[in-house]
Amino acid sequence: MSGDSAVLAPSVREAGAEKLRAAFIAHLSNERRLSANTVSGYAHDVGVLLDLAAATPLTTLQIHQMRRYVAQLHARGLDGRSLARMLSAWRGFFRYLARDHGFTSNPCAGLRAPKSKKMLPQALSPDEAARLMEIAGDDVMSVRDKAMLELFYSSGLRLSELTGLAPDDVSFSDAVVRVTGKGSKTRVVPVGTQALAALRTWLQARATLRNTDPTALFVNAAGKRVSPRTIQSRMKQWALKLGLSADLHPHMLRHSFASHVLQSSGDLRAVQEMLGHSSISTTQVYTHLDFQYLAKVYDAAHPRAKRKT
Repeated sequence: MSGDSAVLAPSVREAGAEKLRAAFIAHLSNERRLSANTVSGYAHDVGVLLDLAAATPLTTLQIHQMRRYVAQLHARGLDGRSLARMLSAWRGFFRYLARDHGFTSNPCAGLRAPKSKKMLPQALSPDEAARLMEIAGDDVMSVRDKAMLELFYSSGLRLSELTGLAPDDVSFSDAVVRVTGKGSKTRVVPVGTQALAALRTWLQARATLRNTDPTALFVNAAGKRVSPRTIQSRMKQWALKLGLSADLHPHMLRHSFASHVLQSSGDLRAVQEMLGHSSISTTQVYTHLDFQYLAKVYDAAHPRAKRKT
């Protein structure tokens, strides 16, 4: 669900609406067993709806009001993709209310978000990815960072998947990592030689730390599971030190993994399976990245591709 920051000032909400929201969030956590990040996104998006509706009872909301709310959010800067995620959360909320709380209609049914310009995911070039892996330093946190980024790029993990790993999830004998992804689905992904070497070095360094969480593969100096925010911050620091873009973010390594494997193999189905995509249409975006890369190579190398200036 949407991770956008709140775009509305707090308002007086309908009495009882917050209880319904809390019950919905409990349903997502306890019955559907969604991840903490997903549940947090739903909670945020439904909270935005309650702020928009203010004192208007949820049972009286109609589609024209929902259209107005979407228009208000769009005018305040939310793009089509963010609004689509938000509408998905709202529809899920009203489906739950119909199932468990006697609501008779879903005012979001049939409502679509405005289209937004399609943006291709950003990816590093193979040379840039290799440079990012040149993390030097024998202090424990540098060793950890190298292992994290090597594994990230080697196996195309999501950030939440990386932080959720346990030591036993890595099999050195089989050169694979067992990953729990979206919807609590488990998949097994290959791990490259250099990532395995970095992981071995990290496990040796990890053993020198006190009070380490035994369920966490990657921990901080205090032995606690490393947070997504820490990984984001450390990655930016290393990018600056190594002469890469300061805008580098963790998901770019997942995009880079997918793009580079597809460039080498051309096997879209294999990339889909390794990324843990439920639909191949999600994976197909990387064919556009692959074409962009090939087009750049062509423009630079073919004698009749160069434009006259």
